[in-house]
Amino acid sequence: MQEVLRDFEQFFARLCDHIGEDRAREGLEDTPRRIIESLQTLFSGYAQNPRDLLGATFEEGLCDEMVIAKDIEFYSLCEHHLLPFFGRISIGYIPDKHLAGISSLARLVESFARRLQIQERLTEQIAQCLLENLQPKGVIVVCEAQHLCMSMRGVQKNPTIITSALRGLFKRDPKTRAEFMQLIK
Repeated sequence: MQEVLRDFEQFFARLCDHIGEDRAREGLEDTPRRIIESLQTLFSGYAQNPRDLLGATFEEGLCDEMVIAKDIEFYSLCEHHLLPFFGRISIGYIPDKHLAGISSLARLVESFARRLQIQERLTEQIAQCLLENLQPKGVIVVCEAQHLCMSMRGVQKNPTIITSALRGLFKRDPKTRAEFMQLIK
């Protein structure tokens, strides 16, 4: 940790010099350490195996109706600009024999979001992980996000970007897909 801190202090000093900031200013004295601590949290998803987060699945033959976790809040960093994008993810799945613990769905989102990401990949990774680990009849993931790389720089507009990933029944059956979309409205 000390070596990383020393390297980051040097980088931060060069950054301050480059932008014309007084790196010795009182408010910046501890900034490199705080940034490193922040980055450890923001990139904590790399230290997690998403499959392990779904480890507490339950064999349950009685439930074959849609299970929905709506509006799971997430925060991630755009891999292109290292600026945040954030929003809400709704997950639906139709169990076959396995149910996920409800909190594991939120932990799964968190694990994939706490990595350098793009929204499209984030949505796909969550759906694929659920498909592979729960083997449900169908999975759908809908992600709505705002991207600071669009609003703070570039076009300087802030649209809501929506992505989805569909597997199984949600991809094949428009009625099942429509039911999910109606329920998350």
